[in-house]
Amino acid sequence: MKPVSALILAGQRCKDGEPLPDALCAHAGVKWKALLPIHGKPMTDYVLEALKASPSIAAPFWISGLDKNLIDESAHQSPSADGPASSVVLAAEADLPYPFLVTTCDHPLLTPEMVEYFIKAAEESGVDFALAFASKTIIQPAYPHVKRTYLKFKDESVSGCNLFYVRNEQGLKAIRFWQAAQHDRKKPVKLARRLGIGMLFKYISGQLTMGKAFEHASNVLQIKAKPILLPFAEAAIDVDKPSDLTLVTEILSKRI
Repeated sequence: MKPVSALILAGQRCKDGEPLPDALCAHAGVKWKALLPIHGKPMTDYVLEALKASPSIAAPFWISGLDKNLIDESAHQSPSADGPASSVVLAAEADLPYPFLVTTCDHPLLTPEMVEYFIKAAEESGVDFALAFASKTIIQPAYPHVKRTYLKFKDESVSGCNLFYVRNEQGLKAIRFWQAAQHDRKKPVKLARRLGIGMLFKYISGQLTMGKAFEHASNVLQIKAKPILLPFAEAAIDVDKPSDLTLVTEILSKRI
């Protein structure tokens, strides 16, 4: 199996090079979200440790959105852009080697087991692009009081896990589509046209299965794309708000 490169997205909204006020950063007393301390070390360190312990991942890693010297001096500095999708595209255009994994700095519960499970499933499926989800049936029993946003398909309700696999330039088409769709997020008619109005109605009415959704996306983009369901509830928990930080701190205290 060819080694997989890794890109960590560590950006946040900025103005003139300085981060804009963020409730979570203000709560923790830090400027950059990527450096948010958990048990005495920046949360991005947990992501780096998981990647370094994953046999399939090739070092050095690539970092976008924050000076690499604040995280890992040995990493490649990747160009930053306005939004995560654009940052991934810029990294690929700056010669981030294929295949590559994309994850985020606010994923401190990431483990080598999650990374390896995801990469193995993506490689074995032969797809150009894969993204990770955890099912509500996995998350809810483990963390019944945690509020998550779910995509509700006919056969599955799933939450994203901030893990993406891009095998080749064909797979990058999915990221480019995400990049274009972001610009239309406040224009529902244009967004519906991009997604396919018929498929959108099926989803809204609860008639769209997860498999059919990705089959449709594959046909539209002319690629092979697939969702990977992970059997780890923690894979769907990132740090977006103070309550997330409290939960993640508790979970990590049990690992130490």
